[in-house]
Amino acid sequence: MKTVDQLLKEEERILAPYAVLSKNSLGRRFEIKESRHRTPFQRDRDRIIHSQAFRKLEYKTQVFVNHEGDYYRTRLTHTIEVAQIAKSIAKSLRLNEDLAEAISLAHDIGHTPFGHAGEKALHEIMEKFGGFEHNSQSLRVVDYLEERYDDYPGLNLTWEVREGIIKHHTSYDNPDSSILKDFLPDKNPSLEAQIVNVADEIAYNSHDIDDGLESEYISINDLLDVQLFKECYLKLNRKIKNKKILRYEIVRELIGEQIDDVITNSLKNLKINNIKNLDDVRNSLLLIDYSDEMKKKNKELKNFLYENLYRHHKVLKMQHKAERYVKNLFEAYEEDIKQLPPKFVDRIEKDGIKRVICDYIAGMTDRYAQDEFARLFLPYERM
Repeated sequence: MKTVDQLLKEEERILAPYAVLSKNSLGRRFEIKESRHRTPFQRDRDRIIHSQAFRKLEYKTQVFVNHEGDYYRTRLTHTIEVAQIAKSIAKSLRLNEDLAEAISLAHDIGHTPFGHAGEKALHEIMEKFGGFEHNSQSLRVVDYLEERYDDYPGLNLTWEVREGIIKHHTSYDNPDSSILKDFLPDKNPSLEAQIVNVADEIAYNSHDIDDGLESEYISINDLLDVQLFKECYLKLNRKIKNKKILRYEIVRELIGEQIDDVITNSLKNLKINNIKNLDDVRNSLLLIDYSDEMKKKNKELKNFLYENLYRHHKVLKMQHKAERYVKNLFEAYEEDIKQLPPKFVDRIEKDGIKRVICDYIAGMTDRYAQDEFARLFLPYERM
């Protein structure tokens, strides 16, 4: 049986000098007695997994609304896939897998129902009242909204995991610099946090292709105009005759090619920039990234998905309907705030009506939002 002291010594022996060591964590907002058998980042991982907000990701949209099919990705399955990719990259680079995993598991925990359509609707409503951005909401969830402990609000995660949440950055995630004041705003995040940025893109690009093909909104023939996909297709097409298995193999190949590229290019960046320790990481350029060639291929793939899947007329119909759901729910609660659960009403004096409603709607699953819409607007729906 390993003690936490043994685990911490293992980290020192195995991890690269520029990795984040658990023993060097900047700590938690509220002091607690640490575990005897888990490092602080392992404990963060477990706190996130056991949170209500994490469980709700099972019924939140990735691209397809949850009720459209049990086999499509949800925020939860996407999150698990991001964590798997991030851990693979972290292990190869001798970085802290536990930190990368914890950030991955929490990176979407503040997402609204109905994916980016729900986020867009809430931001438009809240634009003059602090706005809405899901990285900020994820931090708000783990710092404040989760209620699981008697001594403090939130999950009381380590500074390093919270930094990774708020500095998460992809094509869809770009937090306002004003909210970074407690997290070294002029410094880069840890390599473990940078890994999650790339792992997120690898996961949603590859698996949105899989879901898009499953739904038949896009086809393999369409994708053959995309260089990265075509390369994987030509590598596998001759030896795999079963079309469904071919699709799965291509998606696996897409993920593997991107992971290999990130590992190889990141090692090159670390060497070129003479990175020796964590301070060097924070004062350098972003180091975990694709090669220039893969960036071009990745951009072409993202452009294809945007034009052909995310802008598909059936997806757009769902998105516009989702925006109406969110806006109508917000207006109904604002008209009569007593329709909110008492624990939310009790927070109005501290947080204001609009932020409380925003928190409540952001915490809904797709299914709950649809049911609540029916309860509020359909006269014969049971309360």
